[in-house]
Amino acid sequence: MTENAWTRWPSREALGRAESSGARRLLGWVVRGLVLGMLLWSGLTGSHVHGWGTVAAVAGLVLAAFLAWALYRTTLAHRLVPSLALMTALLAVAVVAQAVGFRVPALVIWCGCAVTALERLPVAAALPVASVALASYAAVNDDAWLTTAATTGGLALAGYVLRLDAEARGSAQRLLAQERAARTAEAESAALAERARIAREIHDVLAHSLSAQLVHLEAARLLIERGADREQILERVVAARGMARDGLSETRQALSALRGELTPLEDFLTQLVSTADGAEATITGDRRPLPAEASQAVRRVAQEALTNVRKHAPGARVRIRLEYGEHQVTLVVRDSGGSPGELAAAGAGYGLLGMRERAELLGGSLETGPDEEGFVVSLKVPV
Repeated sequence: MTENAWTRWPSREALGRAESSGARRLLGWVVRGLVLGMLLWSGLTGSHVHGWGTVAAVAGLVLAAFLAWALYRTTLAHRLVPSLALMTALLAVAVVAQAVGFRVPALVIWCGCAVTALERLPVAAALPVASVALASYAAVNDDAWLTTAATTGGLALAGYVLRLDAEARGSAQRLLAQERAARTAEAESAALAERARIAREIHDVLAHSLSAQLVHLEAARLLIERGADREQILERVVAARGMARDGLSETRQALSALRGELTPLEDFLTQLVSTADGAEATITGDRRPLPAEASQAVRRVAQEALTNVRKHAPGARVRIRLEYGEHQVTLVVRDSGGSPGELAAAGAGYGLLGMRERAELLGGSLETGPDEEGFVVSLKVPV
């Protein structure tokens, strides 16, 4: 059942001092010590007590201080019955102090009880307690009735204002805690996303590198079975070794790319087609830097498409077209077709599937299929 405004406690953040600075806490304790000292001094000098009477006065003030501390703890824990019991005990101490001649401490205790009740108790419990405390103060105070009325009204207003201030402070602390929790969750989410991005990047690099190595090693195996020359076999093995070395280099480049250390995409495509016979690259549109993941997606698709051409249509001409659009970048890799090579069965066939998943994660698309001449791979990535 939801609490209403009459039975709702002030929040624990409002009642506590968890976010208070050390200087503010020290100031609070200094003020409390000064108030207690002034009460003790005024009580002892304003009455004619000596000997055991002085000891009793000191003990009474210490008791009142202890009850006030205990009231702070019980209200902080939202325990209504103990809080009301302690408040009643404080009011009783004030009555006893007034009866034995300690008028000033009694008045201060009554005023303090009224303000504290309005600040720290539910409204339904605070109003009766504050009414009793202020009525006791008004009955004992010998000032003019208008002054007494103004004082009691001011005390009631002060207690309510302190309550509103505490609630505002508590709300600010809760919002601050929520913001900190949100920032922590955001940082954790960003860390997980970064790990996933690094894992995906390394996976794609290694998948491409190992697929290319498998092509050359499979070719070497076929040459060995046919009794080919040693030089031909060695050429394939050296090529596989070079692909392994390039794979390690690409892994380092991928990690650098994730940190924003990317070479221009145009230079990459130019270098890529220079290593493939019969390949050419065309770039259209207004050239501009791309986000790291979009740039990496274009690079990986271009590499994977060229590897597939070597496997499935060796000797085919390859045309790569990179088009910069207003809201997306498009990469089209088209080959002229040809008879399937001996290495067409090499590899697991997961390269383009991984590229399609990468494109979809970026909100783009990857389409593959035959056309009038050969095979076409088309990648679209929003930027």
